[in-house]
Amino acid sequence: MSYNIQSIQDKLSIVSEDLEEYVRTNKIKVGKNGNVSQKSYQILLDLCSINQEQGKLGSVYVLNGNKIPVKEAPYFESKDERISIFQEDSISFLKGLPSNSVDVIITDPAYSGMNQRLKLGSGKIIGKYANAGKEGARWFEEFHDTDENYKAFLKECYRVLKNNRHIYLMFDSYSLLSLAPIAREIFEVKNVICWDKANIGLGHYFRRRHEFILFASKGKRPLNSKNIPDVWKIKRIVSAQYPTQKPTEVFELMLKGSAEENFVVCDPFLGSGSAAIAAIKSKCKFIGCDISEKALSFSKERIVQYIKTEKDIYQKSSALGDDESINKLLKNGKP
Repeated sequence: MSYNIQSIQDKLSIVSEDLEEYVRTNKIKVGKNGNVSQKSYQILLDLCSINQEQGKLGSVYVLNGNKIPVKEAPYFESKDERISIFQEDSISFLKGLPSNSVDVIITDPAYSGMNQRLKLGSGKIIGKYANAGKEGARWFEEFHDTDENYKAFLKECYRVLKNNRHIYLMFDSYSLLSLAPIAREIFEVKNVICWDKANIGLGHYFRRRHEFILFASKGKRPLNSKNIPDVWKIKRIVSAQYPTQKPTEVFELMLKGSAEENFVVCDPFLGSGSAAIAAIKSKCKFIGCDISEKALSFSKERIVQYIKTEKDIYQKSSALGDDESINKLLKNGKP
C-alpha cells in the first residue's frame, strides 16, 4: 500500500497550504507523486486531525455535498447553495479544491502577455495601460502568464476536473501562440473554436473581431451534440460596464456541448460573472473565484438579480448573431 499526502488532504478536506506547512515544519520527506512513508503519513494525519478539531486549519465549506476547504467563507452563496463565489487568486483557489470535484471548467483568464510586452491599450473600455494599478484606473489585476505560472494553473485544473470531462480556455491571438502549447502537455486538446464577435473591435495591427477558445478533455467524453460548429458568431458586448465582459451565450454554448443538469461548473477567473449566469441558465451548479473586489461585487449583484427575476441586469439583450445553427441550439434549448 502506498501513502500519499494528497490522500490526507482529500480525507480531511484541508487547505493544501496548511498541509505543506506541516510537511516543512516536521521535515517530512516527500517522494515522487507526493508519496511518504507509513510513519510520516500517520504523523501528518494525526497532526492535521488534531489541528482541524481545534479550528487551526482552513475552514471547510460544503457545496452540494462536496467538502471544499477554503481559507475564507464564500464571498457570496445562493440560498440553495448551488452558486458560490470566493475572493482568492486562481491557483490558490484551485489548490483548495478536492481532486476530481468539478465537472466542467469554463474560463477566460486575464492574460497579461500582450499588454505587458507591448504596453498598448488606450481604448474606451480598458483605459491606458500606463495607469494600471493606480487609483481609479480601469485596468484590473491580470494573471501573470509566465510558462511556469500557466503550467501550475493548468495542472491544478487537471487535478480538480473529474475524469472524462471537458475544459474550455479562452485565448486572444497572442496568448494562443505563447501559452496554448502548454495545454497540450497536460490535457487532450480536441479543437480550437473561433468566437466571431460580428462587430469589429479595437486593434493596432488589424482591428480585432475574434477570439479563440481551446477545447480539451481529461479522458474521453463525446460532446452532447454533433451539431455545434467550431465558429461561433455571437456579438460582443457593447458599452460593457465591466472590462472584458463576455456574452453569456459564449459560455452557454460551452455548457451546451459539455454539461448535464446539476453538473458542477467552475470558473477560476470570474470577472463579470457571465459564466455563472450561463451555469444558472443551464441548470448547473457553479463555483468560481476572483481576486478583484470589483469583479466579485459586480458578479454578486448580477447573480442575485438573475436568481430573483431571471433577468440579466448587465446583459439586457441577446448577443446572438445571424448564425441559424447557433440560434437554434440556444433558443430551442435542445442539442
